[in-house]
Parts: sequence; structure tokens; C-alpha cells
Amino acid sequence: MPRPKPVVFGLYAWTPDYGFRYIHPANRRTFEWLEPTGKLFEKIDETDDWILLRYDEQQFKVSAELFTELPDKPAFSFGDLVEEAQPEPGRKPHQGLISDVFWDEARHQARFQIVEKKRKLKRIFEATELRLV
Repeated sequence: MPRPKPVVFGLYAWTPDYGFRYIHPANRRTFEWLEPTGKLFEKIDETDDWILLRYDEQQFKVSAELFTELPDKPAFSFGDLVEEAQPEPGRKPHQGLISDVFWDEARHQARFQIVEKKRKLKRIFEATELRLV
């Protein structure tokens, strides 16, 4: 599905303690497994009853009540091809696709995880540590 212009980014502060009425029945189990708190979503569609959120390659129908739009767009988003800006001397830079976008509430900024050669790196990168390829 193509992204709307401009893309709206935001947080969805749902936990199982809220109950499942905020999550479309078709998405309940996968959304719970995602553990959405602290992750940045793209809002890609909206109807009277639901909004459609994207996280990496997954889409979820959820209630708009718990969605908080962020005013600033993150430096990178899902699927962007990036590489490490300053690798350790003598080592090739990590290069891969953005797979996870985490929100650092204390610093009010996004942090990123990448998939390199079909393997998710454990390291979480700051925006300044990556550049688009």
C-alpha cells in the first residue's frame, strides 16, 4: 500500500491492561506480540471506526483513541536503506534496511534497528549514526 503524503508518525500507547476493545479482532494477537509501547508507527489510513497503522511490514487496525501524533518526522523510516556513518576503524560499515523504529521519550527522538543480510542487528542506532545509501 503506498504511503500517504505526508506520512503521519505517532505512538500507540496500548498495553494488554487496556483490554482488547482498542484493537481490531483480526489484529489482536499480532499486535499484542508486537508490544507496541515505545515504538513509532506510520498512520496510513483512517475510517470512521479505525485507523490503519504500519510497523515495518505489518499493518494493524486500531482505535484512534490511543494514537498520539508526533509533530516531527524521524530521520528514517521502515524499509529505508542505510549504512553506519562512522564504523570502527578497519571494519566495513553495517548496511541494511530499517526494520524497527523506537521512540526515546526522555530525549524526544527516534532510534533505529536494521536488518543486514536477513539478520536483525542487536544494536540500536541513533539517527546521527546512520546515513541513507
